[in-house]
Amino acid sequence: MAEFHLKIVSPDGVFFDGEARQLSLRSIDGDVSILAGHIPYLTAVGIGECRVYQGDGEPRRAACCGGLLNVTKEGVFLAPTTFEWAEDIDRERAEAAKQKALSRIEAPKSDAAKELAKIKLKRAELRIKIAENLK
Repeated sequence: MAEFHLKIVSPDGVFFDGEARQLSLRSIDGDVSILAGHIPYLTAVGIGECRVYQGDGEPRRAACCGGLLNVTKEGVFLAPTTFEWAEDIDRERAEAAKQKALSRIEAPKSDAAKELAKIKLKRAELRIKIAENLK
C-alpha cells in the first residue's frame, strides 16, 4: 500500500515525523481516514481516537483533541491541541481528571464553567478508553 509523509506536532512537541499508510481520526464533522493520494483537505479536529498505520502491523493509537488537520500534495500535517500516545497516558491522572470534571458539572459556577467541565470530562473519558484498549 502506498505511503505518505505524516507529521504530528502539538504545543508539547513533535509526536510523529515519518511515513504512514493511513491516518484515521475524528474531525469536527465526523471520522476521517487519510490515504496516500488524498485530495487537499483542511479541517478542524474533534475529540477522539487517532490511529497511525505504518507497514502491515497494528495501528499506533492516541488520544487526540482539537487542532487542525491539513492534507496537501506534499504530505499530511496534524496539529492537535493535545495528543497522547496510548502508552504514555497516565490512567490514574485521567481518572482523577474525570472525577474533577464530574464534580464541576454538578456544581458549576457558570454556564461557561459547566461547558468547559463537559469538554474536560469527554477528554478524560477518551484518555481512559485509549489506555484501557492498550492492554
